[in-house]
Amino acid sequence: MGKGRTAIWTGLGLAAATVAVATLAPERLLAAEFARQRMLAGARRFAIDVGDHRWRYLDTGGVRPRRSGLRHGQPQAVPRKPVVVLVHGFTGSKENWLPLLRELSGEFRLIAPDLPGWGESQRRAYADYGVEAQVQRLATFLEALPAITGREGPPDLLVGHSMGGQIAGLLAARHPHLVPRLVLMSASGVLFEANAFGASVLAGENPFGVANRVQLKRYFDIVFHQPPTVPWPFSEALIQRRRVDAAFEDGVLADIGRGPSAFALERELGAIAAPTLLLWGAEDQVIDPSAAAIFAAGLRESRTILLNGCGHMPMMEHPRETANALRNFLA
Repeated sequence: MGKGRTAIWTGLGLAAATVAVATLAPERLLAAEFARQRMLAGARRFAIDVGDHRWRYLDTGGVRPRRSGLRHGQPQAVPRKPVVVLVHGFTGSKENWLPLLRELSGEFRLIAPDLPGWGESQRRAYADYGVEAQVQRLATFLEALPAITGREGPPDLLVGHSMGGQIAGLLAARHPHLVPRLVLMSASGVLFEANAFGASVLAGENPFGVANRVQLKRYFDIVFHQPPTVPWPFSEALIQRRRVDAAFEDGVLADIGRGPSAFALERELGAIAAPTLLLWGAEDQVIDPSAAAIFAAGLRESRTILLNGCGHMPMMEHPRETANALRNFLA
């Protein structure tokens, strides 16, 4: 057989193998895509045991924590950059921050964890993953941060998106020594003006539920002003992941959206001493931009930025504008 024919058959074999992987294990191709995005963002993936959970996180300037001495690893000597911790929202993960990491990784030490129960972080059977439990877990993670960053003290900036904003805000109110500066991005936790999403949640529904392609499209239509096109097999991997997490998501949403602590943050805003940036998409269909005014009225010191042409995911839909907002706030 000639070289040309061999190359043809080799190429066909590789194509068939790729199709097989895409069909039988689309999650593997999605993981490969995330690895590519991490490389572009200058981020690496790490794990650390904090409290009773194993956390997975992205870090744009870190080395793997050593295990000798401290339970959480010994601090590592690394160049000094402002440390920014980024906390994802409901149905989200650390990968939501990759577009923003790509914009800022040369300037800041960016650490983006998967909250316990979400993404690649540990989920324990029968554990509580409601807002109150996650506030305490995040506080413990920030207290263990020296094992990751190699320097004492809290991060220079804590950024919370959506549910992550609700958690970060309560943490700032209750543990002010851990949050010198705060960004609440499309944050939940206050009773904003009624919209379709909020009414659905209060009625006991999960408008974010995804079990098929139609619902995946609806999900993207809700969270983005200009929804991205997600090609197969990545779309199939996302659908499979969301099917598996359906019961978990329903339980968490019941707590953060209509449980006893759903609007605790609104009641505790006055306890937040940290200067706060309120960053919203002007077309947010999830947490209505009216929430920003409620936050501003209750906080001691805040400024508000509305991004035009942006929905619920500023760090993904407008990463450059989001990066500029964080730069200016830290400056």
